Amino acid sequence: MSLARFTLFYLLFTAVLGVIAYFLPVVFPGVTILASKFWVVFGFLAGITFIAYVVADLGLKRNPDVGIMAIMGSIALKMIFSMAFVLIYSVNTKEKGMVFVLNFFSLYLLFSFFEIYSLLRNLRHQNK
Repeated sequence: MSLARFTLFYLLFTAVLGVIAYFLPVVFPGVTILASKFWVVFGFLAGITFIAYVVADLGLKRNPDVGIMAIMGSIALKMIFSMAFVLIYSVNTKEKGMVFVLNFFSLYLLFSFFEIYSLLRNLRHQNK
């Protein structure tokens, strides 16, 4: 999958997640579903996932023999930056921790699933 094609699908995926997140408080008006700075978390994870994909894709294109190492490296970088973000966010805000934890990890897993699925599609095409 080319970078342009991934970007198109990624923007569509991000838009769908954003629309769902926007309408969750409307559907459940009495429940605190989103953290106070949810859109900051959303933007951070969307950006870091895109950067991680680009890094892994460049690694795959430069040397396909070590493609798995490029994927693992980009995932590790994403996890380190995400842990730093959680630390900074937790220190700077005073709110319920469980809402933030559920928001952060659900978004982290959804974005990671999309990234890994796209990268594995690239590997599948290289093996044929």
